[in-house]
Amino acid sequence: MLDASKSGADVLFILLGAIMVLAMHAGFAFLELGTVRKKNQVNALVKILTDFSVSTIAYFFIGYSIAYGVDFLSGAEHLVQKNGYDLVKFFFLLTFAAAIPAIVSGGIAERARFNPQLAATFILVGFLYPFFEGMAWNNNYGFQDWIEASFGAKFHDFAGSVVVHAMGGWIALPAVILLGARSGRYRHDGGVAAHPPSSIPFLALGAWILTVGWFGFNVMSAQTLEAVSGLVAVNSLMAMVGGTLAALLVGKNDPGFIHNGPLAGLVAVCAGSDLMHPLGALITGIIAGALFVIMFTITQNKWKIDDVLGVWPLHGLCGAWGGIAAGIFGLQSFGGLGGVSFGAQLVGTLTGILIALIGGAVVYGGLKLAIGLRLDAEEEFNGADLSIHKISATAERETNW
Repeated sequence: MLDASKSGADVLFILLGAIMVLAMHAGFAFLELGTVRKKNQVNALVKILTDFSVSTIAYFFIGYSIAYGVDFLSGAEHLVQKNGYDLVKFFFLLTFAAAIPAIVSGGIAERARFNPQLAATFILVGFLYPFFEGMAWNNNYGFQDWIEASFGAKFHDFAGSVVVHAMGGWIALPAVILLGARSGRYRHDGGVAAHPPSSIPFLALGAWILTVGWFGFNVMSAQTLEAVSGLVAVNSLMAMVGGTLAALLVGKNDPGFIHNGPLAGLVAVCAGSDLMHPLGALITGIIAGALFVIMFTITQNKWKIDDVLGVWPLHGLCGAWGGIAAGIFGLQSFGGLGGVSFGAQLVGTLTGILIALIGGAVVYGGLKLAIGLRLDAEEEFNGADLSIHKISATAERETNW
């Protein structure tokens, strides 16, 4: 009786986590919708929902098995054991996996073709992401054993600063470069033409949805009720406000930076949220918020890499910082709980970055050669909404009946 009650509680716990992270995908959608120009708003909404659906198929039939050696091709009477805990665990981890194409989507917005991105989603979630996920979270290929033997501790990534966010951001970087900048973004004289956000309120709504859902993303990564820790919640809170305030100051009151600041802090704290002291989490968030603003500005204006939502600095760089920060502020000498090693965190983080960079270049480079990635000039001028979906976000004029 007690075992059944515990199983039921764990199922409900991780199911609620899965639902909260599922809701974060609405945040991805509205963050992109508010950032892109009006002629690409419908496409932003459609991409996130469709990418999630393709991700589910890819992860259910291929990816989850690659990562954990588990498949669901058996009778329902087997699947419902332990109140179906294995099924809701899959659902929870799927919502993490589906974040990869949702992250990439923001970088390649406004000029990417629809079907090639769906093909990329299937490959990324079915093969590339679970390859590293299994290494980091399931000791596939003896990766964690090697890290521990070499550096005295395993690579620690509690909620996916590296496994999810850095992977998504570093996969997006070659995709953005291969696509090239949006038409008119950079002038021939070296100047930068502004493509201002279409809706700060929608951008803010997306940021708030992501921020709230993130507490399911982090806290429920415990995966069982008895393992839940209030430390994770408070550390997530402190990193969130640290990132916000740093983005406010460094970004000079820019609302786009301010609303991405909490996301930068939350990305960075994922890895060590179960180990850090709240002051360590606050510092981690502050550094992440400043890092995002500085590197977004350099990426866009100096390097002229047209990463529309800044997903490489936000997820790629802040995620990498989070993996390394866990090896600093997770140490007992810095107020943490210990059990981590700076060397292990550095090597684990660099491994994830390398796999993401190579994998992203191969996937998007291959698709570019095979079928092309980019809308043609006329389609881009008209906008993805009309070119792909044959409808705009708002009617050009109202019709009186």
